[in-house]
Amino acid sequence: MLIQIVEDDRALSDGVRLALREPELTFIQNTNIRQAKQTFEQEKPELMILDVNLPDGSGYEYLEWVRARSGIPVLMLTANDMEIDEVTGLSLGADDYMTKPFSIAVLRARIQALRRRLGENNKNAYAGDGFSFDFEKLKFFANGQEIFLSVNEQRLLRLLVDNPGRILTREVLVDRIWGDGEYVDENALSVTVRRLRAKLEDEETHGSCIQTVYGQGYMWKNG
Repeated sequence: MLIQIVEDDRALSDGVRLALREPELTFIQNTNIRQAKQTFEQEKPELMILDVNLPDGSGYEYLEWVRARSGIPVLMLTANDMEIDEVTGLSLGADDYMTKPFSIAVLRARIQALRRRLGENNKNAYAGDGFSFDFEKLKFFANGQEIFLSVNEQRLLRLLVDNPGRILTREVLVDRIWGDGEYVDENALSVTVRRLRAKLEDEETHGSCIQTVYGQGYMWKNG
């Protein structure tokens, strides 16, 4: 798991990294929002520890920017201990909030809780490459813009993102989307794929996220 630490106090950032160090975790450390945005787009972290007071702006602003693109867990760190600060962070989409100074043991426990929650939610959510899909809440975002999908488009998208890099044949997709022996026009799947692509892809999308494998079926681009 890749964790992004956005904290302008380098000593504190290093301390957090060392405290959380485990073989399965890697860390990216940023000291300002400009740097953090560039890192986020390039590296696509899976969890974030975010300071509120940063040299080039507020962590709340960065949190809003992230939430328009991803549903990754975010724990906020701040010296501000007013109730309104915590309420603001949580209302903007933070998953947890800790005030400085804090206990390293408590920080470890809260990060572990976020990791467990992430594992539980992964079955119903997808985030990456500018997309954020929540199949439980039926909220879908592409490049920060909310999109609205029909039931069949949702079913198709779920099948594809649950099987990245794997070719799903037309027969399998038709059976899983419509099923129950229902008669389906042979063009129904092609139309559904075309409509879904139109909603997911725009000028910011590089290449097709839904790839056609001619003579076989379709595949969600893996990475």
